Amino acid sequence: MARTRTPVVSGWFTENAPDGGGFRLLGTRCSACTAVFFPREDAYCRNPRCPGGGELAEVPLSPRGRVWSYTDGRYRPPAPYVSDPAEPWEPYTLLAVELEAEGMVVLGQAAPGTGVADLAVGTEVEVVGGVLNEDAETTWVTWQFKPVGGAA
Repeated sequence: MARTRTPVVSGWFTENAPDGGGFRLLGTRCSACTAVFFPREDAYCRNPRCPGGGELAEVPLSPRGRVWSYTDGRYRPPAPYVSDPAEPWEPYTLLAVELEAEGMVVLGQAAPGTGVADLAVGTEVEVVGGVLNEDAETTWVTWQFKPVGGAA
């Protein structure tokens, strides 16, 4: 039986961007002040300088950006994080990425096979789809970042 692909957070990304761009994070843009938000904002503009009266529209965010900061997680986090103590712990790399067009910083995991030795501040990366977890019925999909053209 095939697993159902399910976003970890619904509405925060798409695997089929409307512009044919593939995997993209989704934000919202205010029509009154042009501020862009991620995670998306659907209720009101969070920009304190916004004149108001604008509509919030969904927009695909830049597919690329530059590493702003990074670190690795080498220990098993405590509860409430769900992790099977019988399984070996796999360290992971976290990145803060400044998106190319928006200039905002987004956090995410590095794609499998990318570690801190592959990164430097300023490394160009792209957002890609990745698997956070799987069970018998579901593949939980999220976003990850990988260096453009391979390792840094």
